[in-house]
Amino acid sequence: MRLIFTTLLALVLASAVGLSATWMTATRGTNFGTLKIGAWTARPKTGTADVDPYSRASIARSGDLPIGQGDGVSFLANTDDRKKPLDGRCDVIVSGVTPAARFWTLTLYDLKGHLVANALQRYGFTSEEIIRGADGAFEVRIASRSRAGNWLPTGGIERYALMLRLYDTPVGVATRTPRDAPMPTIATAGCP
Repeated sequence: MRLIFTTLLALVLASAVGLSATWMTATRGTNFGTLKIGAWTARPKTGTADVDPYSRASIARSGDLPIGQGDGVSFLANTDDRKKPLDGRCDVIVSGVTPAARFWTLTLYDLKGHLVANALQRYGFTSEEIIRGADGAFEVRIASRSRAGNWLPTGGIERYALMLRLYDTPVGVATRTPRDAPMPTIATAGCP
């Protein structure tokens, strides 16, 4: 009787640990093959046949359609360069240059992956419409109130994420340093 009870207890514990680990990796993702440059994080293998099974489960759960490796790569930022969470009540400045790419987009999402609702229906910028300086650098202000120049409204939400998608770019699995891919900086400028 004791052997049966011990076996059942071990089976229940093993099942709980296994299901918990599976749920955590499917909802939070993994760090396998992660490329991190500053505040930006990408998983270049996500759109390939070499994707790890945990990322595959996360994609299936979320319903996301990842960019194929031959098409480009997506970078996500939830914090500024100082690891402070992006806050829609603060002014955040994304500035600098992007890695070489034929086309890119910078989009504002809430933490559930939905576009941030705002009265202007302005959700992001593309490389074709952004205002740049003489040196090719740009500055995007992300704030709840109107700003001059490149401005993305947050609608005053508490937390958000930025997605930078680079299309037709050499950035990918072999990229390791900021020199390989100069990413824009993210700084929190003012907060009430």
